[in-house]
Amino acid sequence: MPATAAPLDQVRDAVAPGAWSTATADLAGMAHDASHYLLRPRAIATPATFPELVAALTAAHRAGQPVTFRAGGTSLSGQAGTDGVLIDVRRHFDEVEVLDGGARVRCAPGAVLRRVNAMLARYGRKLGPDPASEIACTVGGVVANNSSGMTSGIAATAYHTLDSIRFVLPTGTVVDTAEADADARLRAAEPDLHDGLLRLREQIRSTPALRAVIEHQFSMKNTMGYALNAFLDHDDPAQILAHLMVGSEGTLGYIASVVLRTVPVPTEHATALLVLDSAGAATDALPELLGAGARAAELMDAAALRVAQRLPAAPAQMKDLQVSGHAGLLIEFQTTDAGELADQVAAARPVLKRLGVAAEFTSEASARSAMWVVRKGLYAAVAGARRPGTTNLLEDIAVPPPALTDTVHGLAGLFDQYGYDDAVIFGHARDANLHFMITPNLDDAGELAGYEAFTEDMVDLVLGADGTLKAEHGTGRIMSAYVRRQFGDELYAVMGEVKRLCDPRGILAPGVLLDDDPRAHVRNLKVVPTVNGAVDRCVDCGFCEPACPSRNTTTTPRRRIALLREAELAGASGDTATQSQIESAYSYDAVQTCAADSLCARACPVDIDTGAVMKSFRAAEHGPFAQRAGGAVAGAWSPVSAGLRTGLRIADAVPSPVLSGLTSALRGVLPHELVPAVGADLPGAGSRRSDLPAREARQGTESEQAHGDAVFFPSCTGAMFGPASGGEGASAAFLEVCERAGLDVMLADRIDELCCGTPWASKGFTDGQNAMAARVADSVIAATDGGRLPLVCDAASCTHGLADLAAHLDPVRATLWSEIEVLDAVTFVRREVLPRLDVPVQLDTLVLHPTCSTEHLGTGGDLQAVAGAVAREVTVPPSWGCCGFAGDRGMLHPELTAGATEAEAEEIGAIEAADGMFDSYASCNRTCEMGMSRATGREYEHVVEVLARLTRPV
Repeated sequence: MPATAAPLDQVRDAVAPGAWSTATADLAGMAHDASHYLLRPRAIATPATFPELVAALTAAHRAGQPVTFRAGGTSLSGQAGTDGVLIDVRRHFDEVEVLDGGARVRCAPGAVLRRVNAMLARYGRKLGPDPASEIACTVGGVVANNSSGMTSGIAATAYHTLDSIRFVLPTGTVVDTAEADADARLRAAEPDLHDGLLRLREQIRSTPALRAVIEHQFSMKNTMGYALNAFLDHDDPAQILAHLMVGSEGTLGYIASVVLRTVPVPTEHATALLVLDSAGAATDALPELLGAGARAAELMDAAALRVAQRLPAAPAQMKDLQVSGHAGLLIEFQTTDAGELADQVAAARPVLKRLGVAAEFTSEASARSAMWVVRKGLYAAVAGARRPGTTNLLEDIAVPPPALTDTVHGLAGLFDQYGYDDAVIFGHARDANLHFMITPNLDDAGELAGYEAFTEDMVDLVLGADGTLKAEHGTGRIMSAYVRRQFGDELYAVMGEVKRLCDPRGILAPGVLLDDDPRAHVRNLKVVPTVNGAVDRCVDCGFCEPACPSRNTTTTPRRRIALLREAELAGASGDTATQSQIESAYSYDAVQTCAADSLCARACPVDIDTGAVMKSFRAAEHGPFAQRAGGAVAGAWSPVSAGLRTGLRIADAVPSPVLSGLTSALRGVLPHELVPAVGADLPGAGSRRSDLPAREARQGTESEQAHGDAVFFPSCTGAMFGPASGGEGASAAFLEVCERAGLDVMLADRIDELCCGTPWASKGFTDGQNAMAARVADSVIAATDGGRLPLVCDAASCTHGLADLAAHLDPVRATLWSEIEVLDAVTFVRREVLPRLDVPVQLDTLVLHPTCSTEHLGTGGDLQAVAGAVAREVTVPPSWGCCGFAGDRGMLHPELTAGATEAEAEEIGAIEAADGMFDSYASCNRTCEMGMSRATGREYEHVVEVLARLTRPV
């Protein structure tokens, strides 16, 4: 490499070409994280191996090029953004290894917390930190921010459950504290750093005033500045540095992996929602409730209660309350022993009686869930209802418990003073840890000035109570200017020296955690333009990203929305070049490679369905002629589907290399949306549905209907694509097990002409979708005798389409359709077939792939039950997700399915390598089975096919 190479080029040359991007759309999309800051990176690096990442880091160190590590991007305080090189560590560094029967777990930084806990669940263990963002946050972020949560307190944080850590300094020095000689290696590799840490340790320990400040600060939840308690808790520099890494927010080094001690998963719960006359009454009750053993004590101020009253799940006692100065306490006891739980509840009852609260503790799951929905729904309710263009600013503080009441009152007074009428206060009262949310327009000069003044007064309030300005969200950029004020000049200098010793060139996340600029917290603020009413509520939290099938291929729901905003901002500023570059990449990156499975909507705290928005964009791309063509296809579905089967039969006769080469050549000159990529894994053609061995349920045959048990709607996909080799297909298998169980199942009338409508919905052909919906409704309403018989479908995605059919019907048909009970085959089999059917033999092992539609339908338990009836051990890979096949999208864009199934396929392969192949590979949707077969090289089939085979008479 030439010595004169630019700093950015030196980092670029350290990674593989495919791991580097400076594309405008990539930079714009990745610029956004959950905070209210926005810095646009100069490049995105996605190293695939640890050596490649170390090479990039050391190249940046030598060149003086700023870098920032990004994993989940869920941090709220501005830690994950940069105007330098953004190194994405979630893409390739997500390994998880369970150790010691679940007592410990080794995690790479990109491992999502929910997945780790899913892997630990079989051992009855979980991670100690329990942040609300566990659906999307990563272990690297949890450790880098020392995250906590509702029940972790101080004792179960990453700092206090850290067993060992492997990290890399900017110089390339790797330290692994699991090694017995870790300290000696650190001293040999980094003598100045080692000596400097010893010097700082002695300075702190020999100065009683400094010790006192540190002991007080870290007696609370505290993520402000560096974890200086490490100098008191540990002696060896390697251990001191290891614990300084916790909460360092990527400013000292790269956390390559951690081993964390786990905690037991509570099995017994009792929950009560207490509504008290005032915040003082709530905080006064805390010592006795915590003394009785309460693990969670969530406070809601009067404003939060008013918001909670509007939530559908709010209990009657809350909805009927005339809120004035009231406060709520959500109390939960958690343990692993039923007797201990009973004792704790008994100890709490006198407290409730003294308070005059009528609430009772309940262990009933749905009642407990409703209470937690109220507490957790506050963020979404306020953020989702904020004014267009405003920012949801969620902050957290902690104070000594005796100061909690006055702090709540003080914050409420500041909200009144600065006109934050929609602000709410809630938080972890057991830790005197408060969250508050305000929604200012930071693009308005007047509101920005008000926010600055509010921040100064808030800082005075909290520090005046001897509290901490950051309890669990990390210092980030939002409080970096206030670290000196909280800790004092001498300890601030200690922190500066720690930074200098570890990162002498200051390349790691500059501006994060420490900043001498008193206005650092109002630099680089994010502007939130309005772009689309369906997505303007987006808060950039990233909760949608782990479930997104295209996350490893193109982009994610968060970035799809971010790109719309970036294009709008560029256009408004006159930067038409940037706007054009974003928009030209958007069709493929965002619209066409969206699986439109809408799992993002289930994860989104403000209920945005980005998949539906992408489908609306597809619809907008179709002109009137295309829409009419879509309607014509719907009107001639029987001959069209017959023609497609003929095409598959012809394709089946063509040698695979020839077929693959032909389609590849055509895709080189025609749009990929028109020509599928097919090869050896393409199934043969299926059979006409009307040829299935069942009579049709025709209108007017009342005598036949009187003896029927269900109307069957076999999926088009089973008719289009033949079964796995040696199989009979889901439709025939379903009818077989129903007959064996003595059930009379009839086919829907004119079944060859019918489809659930999902293909038209997915592609944005609204005319065809509506026409098909009307035809299906007319047939099914008659066949089921107006809903007297249930309608059963054998493909989960089609069941989902039928369940949502009313949205595409006229009001009269929609009303009639509302009487139809739509069931997936796995639900019908669990409910009606299994009780009537003996399974004489079970497989030993079966790996099960749920689908996005089972999630939407809520049929995951039914799927598990049927799988459990046919196999002694059922494995659902913790990393499972939507396969991305999405009807025909896996053939049009095979790269989508490859990226979507990557983690699940690797996990299955690892299990097979350790324990051998599974006896069966099953799912509940034909195209999903095709996608997983392609990903794993194993033939997937419908779980009902397995049941039919095992119950077939010998």
